Amino acid sequence: MKLTLTMTVAFLITTVIALAADSTLGTWKMNAEKSKQASGVPQITSLTVVREAADGGVKTTASGERADGSKIAVVYTAKYDGKDVPVTGTGTLWDTTSIKQVDDDTLTEKRTKKGGRYDTNVRHVVSNGGKVMT
Repeated sequence: MKLTLTMTVAFLITTVIALAADSTLGTWKMNAEKSKQASGVPQITSLTVVREAADGGVKTTASGERADGSKIAVVYTAKYDGKDVPVTGTGTLWDTTSIKQVDDDTLTEKRTKKGGRYDTNVRHVVSNGGKVMT
């Protein structure tokens, strides 16, 4: 019993430390004026991304709008293991994503469209002050 309790407490402490080390968690608002966007798709005029710790990974909720008036409303929950998870909602070109945490301030994301030709890699980096994500 004592060993089980000790292992449970150790696991919980490790989990809290690991999640606290992820500086990408929080609410992020896109600055459209400073952003470089892909050509060939309607430009994003507003975007808010909320990233919160969830079950050993992250739950990401994105909402916004494109220049053509179409809405962006996307949700996914993923672990940092690089395994594909479904993306639900509207306004994106991909329907699966996978993420890996490189370090406290950096993660990579692979976005794909099942049965389609969309396949891209994204690198998210949070500045040293923790105020800007690029």
